[in-house]
Amino acid sequence: MKYPSGINTIFRSLKYRNYRLFFSGQSVSLIGTWMQRIALPWMVYHMTGSAFLLGVVSFAGQIPTFLLSPFAGVITDRFSRYKVLLITQIISLVQASILAILALTGVIEIWHIVFLSILLGCVNTFDVPSRHSFVIEMVEKKEDLGNAIALNSMMFNSARLIGPSIAGLILATAGEGICFLINAVSYIFVIISLIMMSVRPRKIPKRESHMFKEIKEGLNYTFGYAPIKHLILLLGIVSLMGSSYQVLMPVFAKEVLHGGSDTFGFLMGAAGLGALLGAVYLASRESLLKLGRIIPAAAALFGAGLIVMSFLKVFPVILVLMVFVGLGLMLQTASSNTILQTITDDDKRGRVMSFYTMAIMGTAPFGSLFAGFLAKYIGTPWTIFVGGLTCVAGALIFLNKLPELKSIVRPVYIKMGIIPEVASGIQTASEPATQSSDMSI
Repeated sequence: MKYPSGINTIFRSLKYRNYRLFFSGQSVSLIGTWMQRIALPWMVYHMTGSAFLLGVVSFAGQIPTFLLSPFAGVITDRFSRYKVLLITQIISLVQASILAILALTGVIEIWHIVFLSILLGCVNTFDVPSRHSFVIEMVEKKEDLGNAIALNSMMFNSARLIGPSIAGLILATAGEGICFLINAVSYIFVIISLIMMSVRPRKIPKRESHMFKEIKEGLNYTFGYAPIKHLILLLGIVSLMGSSYQVLMPVFAKEVLHGGSDTFGFLMGAAGLGALLGAVYLASRESLLKLGRIIPAAAALFGAGLIVMSFLKVFPVILVLMVFVGLGLMLQTASSNTILQTITDDDKRGRVMSFYTMAIMGTAPFGSLFAGFLAKYIGTPWTIFVGGLTCVAGALIFLNKLPELKSIVRPVYIKMGIIPEVASGIQTASEPATQSSDMSI
């Protein structure tokens, strides 16, 4: 089905009422989420002055994802994704409220932050796969799935642009506690939007098997199919070695650029701007054709941006580089998400998305801990350089695997008969554009 070009193409998934409600509620909530994400590491660094403790707090918030993601995937496949998502939002509201109260009363200590970070990490472990898997239930036509995922990225990164900018101003005037309080209030909007939805019950096959057997089944499915496996592995490499740059940004802003909380906010806001531009680009695409080309190019762009940034100390130039860093990371993540969602069987979607969550969030705690440790000995700039170099290497390895992915995906998609453009996106990534036979797939 052809859609008109322009604004209608970008926002076409909003024609579905449930997705429109979801988009509206999350747009508000995510601004608060990003405000807390900025305020929390700044508070930790302000309280301790330790890059290592920044890594510890980040590790505490992300290690639950690594440990619990396989179980979260099974829960997402076994139960209503809508109900799981509603519960996670309510618990997140409680977590943000407690954090705000502790900060505003001035009694907050590092152990409070570590404990609440672990709690939020547990919640996010179940929230992310259920939220990603729920998208396909809100969007009735599968050809609009890629657009809906791109709009999710646009929504996330619009908040990533707005939230840090607001947080930077509030940190300089009112303190971290107000940022946490705004985040708590913002969850009310997404909870209301979920309650207002009219959700058709999903047919869930009755399972008699043990949870560990289903985890094994999901593991075999995810890593037994080469396209899914290589997408997950590249996401894991980028998250483990590259995305940890974010935990070092407070140190980079203060010690390398000699700035304050506003400098930190602008750096993260610039990355958010790049990610938003990437999301707009993906949403404006009328099909998934050649989407596979984007993934290694985006990972390489992200890594190259980190490498160049590690050698510079000029704030305006680094702001521009952060735009490209955000652009590359978002394009790789969202494009991978779109292909994974499209090629995955629905009864295993939650488990595959749990491994996706593990790749982008579960590996991050080890990356954060390693980055904090490495920065202590070789410095923040060199740590960022190592991360960027690893991401470029991972992109080149993925690019080398594309011919193999072509040979596997093409017969599968011919047999299944689902959105042939996805297969072409992977298959033609390493081939000349003149091969019209592959361009039609």
